[in-house]
Amino acid sequence: MMAKKSHGLGRGLDALLPEADESLSGGVQEIAIGDIDPNPDQPRRVFQEESIAQLAQSIREQGVLQPILVTPEDGGRYRIVAGERRWRASRAAGLDAVPCLVRDLDVIQQMEIALVENLQREDLNPIEAARGIRSLMQQCGYTQEAVANRLSKSRPAVANLLRLLTLPEEVMALVERGALSAGHARVLAGMEDDAAKLALARETVDKGYSVRQLEALAASRKPEVKKPAPARHALPTELRELESRVRETLGVRATLSGTVKKGKIILQYYSQEELEHLSDLLSRLGDE
Repeated sequence: MMAKKSHGLGRGLDALLPEADESLSGGVQEIAIGDIDPNPDQPRRVFQEESIAQLAQSIREQGVLQPILVTPEDGGRYRIVAGERRWRASRAAGLDAVPCLVRDLDVIQQMEIALVENLQREDLNPIEAARGIRSLMQQCGYTQEAVANRLSKSRPAVANLLRLLTLPEEVMALVERGALSAGHARVLAGMEDDAAKLALARETVDKGYSVRQLEALAASRKPEVKKPAPARHALPTELRELESRVRETLGVRATLSGTVKKGKIILQYYSQEELEHLSDLLSRLGDE
């Protein structure tokens, strides 16, 4: 019987794990590396070869100091929930088996644990973190506030991460490669025009602008790329709040115009992932 999922994720991975059933898991086990598969939903997508090589050398000298968390699969196989970097390094070190902690976990638990482990270790780049959070929202139907509570983060911190997914694909790739920092990405995400974001991102990489320099450039070019409609400032307070709730709940950019009696809401998406997220969310709402 699995224990209920804890809401105190900020306390660490132990708060996420169900009680061990010794008859099934037996605590830490040595499992053949060839019987273990990586998790295709792992939020981390970038594994630095140099970092893996360094960890492999440490494993050759000291062994695997922390067990890999896995969940059993059909056919006697296991799927990694947390610890893929250690698994990769163990393979590189030539190990035949690795110590594993075996737990029966559902899909949502696996996603939460993988995301929390990487966030707590600061192993994810900002785009990976944002995509992991959005996947968790999609799978669970969480709002930004709910996922912030689950991850023990502030709602503004979650919102700022999700805003990075509105960046053009090329800019997100620069962030994933480390050519742009999270600070750079936040400045660019605050701009309205995608072409301007991309041009300034390339210029930042070419000229090595600091975040402060980029902020100054973005502010100086703001009148050219952002032309707010006068009616936007005339929205009543309740409509501005509704617009904000729509944006936060759906996870895409939303613009509301009109009055309390008549108006329109425009939803904008900037990638196939955002479109699929919106489609899945609307499908779930239709089923309720």
